[in-house]
Amino acid sequence: MEHFIGCDAHKKFSIFASIDEKGEYGPTFRVRHDLEVFRKFLKELPAGSKIALETSGCYYWMVDEMERAEHIPLLAHALTAKRRMEGRHKTNERDARGLAMLLRNGTLPVVWIPPAELRDQREMLRWRMCLSRMRTRVKNRIHGVLQRYNVDIAVSDLFGDAGRVELLARLHELPPYSRHSLLDQLQMVDTVETQISECEQVLEEMLYPSADRDLLDSLPCVGKILSAVMALEIGDVQRFGGPDRLVSYAGLVPVARESADWKRKDRCPRDCNMYLKWAYVEAANLISIHRGHWPERHVAQLYERVKQSTKMHGKATMAVARHLAEASYWMLRKQEVYQEPNSKRKVLSSTHG
Repeated sequence: MEHFIGCDAHKKFSIFASIDEKGEYGPTFRVRHDLEVFRKFLKELPAGSKIALETSGCYYWMVDEMERAEHIPLLAHALTAKRRMEGRHKTNERDARGLAMLLRNGTLPVVWIPPAELRDQREMLRWRMCLSRMRTRVKNRIHGVLQRYNVDIAVSDLFGDAGRVELLARLHELPPYSRHSLLDQLQMVDTVETQISECEQVLEEMLYPSADRDLLDSLPCVGKILSAVMALEIGDVQRFGGPDRLVSYAGLVPVARESADWKRKDRCPRDCNMYLKWAYVEAANLISIHRGHWPERHVAQLYERVKQSTKMHGKATMAVARHLAEASYWMLRKQEVYQEPNSKRKVLSSTHG
């Protein structure tokens, strides 16, 4: 008789519950996240067991161990799984049994599990994105300190060579502790930029030639970093049933709200792949900055059209990001470089077409 297993994973332990084909629950087990204990428990399970677990922060190593023990891990979308479980009470045992029941009924909201190599490669790009955000926050703090004391430095780049010289020459205009803080922050900017450079060197070694990254690199305002983020976060494009699924996965579709004759569109959901969303929005923001250089291009015209009708930069940027995500789907499916809409598309090369 086949058994369906649910795993409610936590930081230091997991709760395992099973249900058979007749709908009868078996005993519940609490397993410590000691590697030897966890492996021993997996060996005691029937060979080839299907195990449902949620998208928690610790699922990477658990999936690896389950696959090593020749079981079949199935990753469930945590929020959707909770909505499909019965009852109001929430306990560890109920969660594990709920996952097992959804697996038995065929209603488990299964999401894609990236291969181990892809999960590992994503970490370096995500670390580079974290460093970039950290650098931006520190730079904004420096601008804030100068603004509070009305120190206006008329340069295009405050952190370039000319900007640094002017800034250091006017440090005497700041109070002593603010001056000390600003010097520490400048040093932090330099440190983070050094780490970003070192991270990019590792990425150069890690990111072997890829047709998908070359294709995505042809998108407007997308370079080697953004194309790498998009390719690794999308993974196998065949898992998406259409461009709308990829756009939804990236969180670029406004939530629809309707009641009787009342209709409106809400904000884009946060329940999405935030890294992929960041990459498309970053490219869209760059397009909005440089749109004046190529007003004949579709992305520039799309931004201007939405910006004029809504008077909002955010909505115009999201519209452009959504277009880039839809284009990415068809480019990866057809192995074609980006071309302006309604124009004849071309393959990247004879080896990619």
